Amino acid sequence: MPTPVKMPQLGETVVEGTVARWLKQPGDPVQRLEPLLDITTDKIDTEVPAPAAGILLKILAAEGTTVQVGTVIAYIGEKDEENDLQDPPEEAEEDKESGARGNTLSPQPSSSTPPAAPAKAASAAKPEGRAFVSPVVARISAEHNIDLDEVPGSGRQGRVTKKDLLAFIDARSRQSPAALPVVRAAPGEDEILQPLSNMRRSIAEHMTRSVRTSPHVVTIFEADMTAVVRHRAAHKEEIAQNGISLTFTPYFVAAVAAALRDHPTVNSRWTDAGLALSQRIHVGIAVAVTDGLVVPVIRDADERKLQGLARTVNDLAEQARRGELSPDAVRGGTFTVTNHGTSGSLLGTPIINQPQAAILGIGKISKRAVVNSAGSADAPPADPLLPSADDTISIRPMCYLSLAFDHRILDGLGADRFLSSVVKKLESWGA
Repeated sequence: MPTPVKMPQLGETVVEGTVARWLKQPGDPVQRLEPLLDITTDKIDTEVPAPAAGILLKILAAEGTTVQVGTVIAYIGEKDEENDLQDPPEEAEEDKESGARGNTLSPQPSSSTPPAAPAKAASAAKPEGRAFVSPVVARISAEHNIDLDEVPGSGRQGRVTKKDLLAFIDARSRQSPAALPVVRAAPGEDEILQPLSNMRRSIAEHMTRSVRTSPHVVTIFEADMTAVVRHRAAHKEEIAQNGISLTFTPYFVAAVAAALRDHPTVNSRWTDAGLALSQRIHVGIAVAVTDGLVVPVIRDADERKLQGLARTVNDLAEQARRGELSPDAVRGGTFTVTNHGTSGSLLGTPIINQPQAAILGIGKISKRAVVNSAGSADAPPADPLLPSADDTISIRPMCYLSLAFDHRILDGLGADRFLSSVVKKLESWGA
């Protein structure tokens, strides 16, 4: 009897996955646990092994198709068992994003399931299928404050699909006088069209949604990193003996975690009912990979010491670059840190990682001339901003920190107080 290949559960919170690439084609021999296909969930690519040995008889979910967990997506068996296969299940809904997410298939119905009852009259109550709302549809509708009863559904029994909801949002934005026309021009004579990867599409969707959802405001502070640089120089060799590379990122994560404890509003998210304040501190760290960016999460960052943070940062970054992160590794963050200074950037204005309240951008640490207004207790300067004979100029490792925050959640004073706490922790490290 043919063995069904089902969409695996790739994480506790994962309910669906997209078939990114089939590594075998119908008729190819397959060994048990041999890589069979790549599955994409959000920004994570996961290799799925074959559940049995034999011949790949049939593929039910084409590349680019999004299916629910547990859905049969292929069959493996012996060559003479191909005729035993039933026709593929009827597609439950259309949920396409051009080239990125395809048709969403529902799990196969049991053979004993009776046929569906005849459709009711159009004047009856809303279709039964609308009672089910997928997590993706629920999230997008909440972020855009949309009543799903207003959205026409094209799915089975009138179910509202993601495609229906995005079309509704697009139509509503076009009706707005402030909406700008979307130009989808074909490549010109001197242009080459580069297809978008699933990751790039996911990043584009997430960033666009974030800007539309949150009124972004950015505040910028400068931090004297002398204490941190000295501490790292004194301890990096010792920590390296444990196989851990001590970078500057763990220092920023530790400072952020400490500041989030003192400023819990920054560790929250917006809801129409009020602010949902997280009782735990999970800090995401942006990691550049070949096709874009992923944000693995350090859970309970405030409970870890510097060496533990350094090990976790190293492990997550390596897993991200090797494409070995689990889907749950990038979920549940309550605040995000992006160290764009590693590539030489002095200052950046990052986009909030929804549904978080803020994101911290870290610029390059570089030596700069700093004016020190010394003065003395007996003769303090009349005004610290006025030139004084006691002023000195010193060379210090300085760094710009930019906090992009959701103005629905935070005002300038609250954001500045949080960022000031981060700077104070960095400048007094080890004191």
